[in-house]
Amino acid sequence: MDHIEELLQPGDGLLLVDVQNDFCPGGALPISGGDGIVPLLNHWIAAASARGVPIYASRDWHPAGHISFQEQGGPWPVHCLQDTPGAMFHPDLQLPGSVVKVTKGVRFDHDQNSALDATGLEVRLRRDGVRRLWIGGLAEDVCVRASVLDALQAGFAVVLIGDGTRPVTWENGVKARREMQDAGAEVHITGPTGR
Repeated sequence: MDHIEELLQPGDGLLLVDVQNDFCPGGALPISGGDGIVPLLNHWIAAASARGVPIYASRDWHPAGHISFQEQGGPWPVHCLQDTPGAMFHPDLQLPGSVVKVTKGVRFDHDQNSALDATGLEVRLRRDGVRRLWIGGLAEDVCVRASVLDALQAGFAVVLIGDGTRPVTWENGVKARREMQDAGAEVHITGPTGR
């Protein structure tokens, strides 16, 4: 996976979206193969750390009765409740102590699928000198898609880590990837050799 380190340049940032227990098998809103991206993302984390590239990790951190829950008329079952095991990052995800945690989904008036939706992350990225974001995580057709599109809208170059994300459904994943590419995102497939 040495090749990953060669890809990362000054001005890059690594954004990991919602790699949380509730989105992995056994969780409240499991994504098929959601935990399968963790080993690859760990290689990206190690490469970013070695290159001095800042790492950001977003998390859904919902209050009870959140607007996105089915009980409130939203589309999703109860998930990622604040301070519960389901809201924790996947235990095998090797986040460094320097990781910037981005908390979203806390608002009572609307859902925040994007890591850049009223979280202050855009300001932090500019302060950190980030111009290009490498993005992976869960789920490709929901929060990853929203984060990619918002980052592009904010003027950042974006590269989707294509094998470092999984969709809720295959069909929506295909549609979301096409939408992200049409908006200007590149897609990088790491592959088994790191190339």
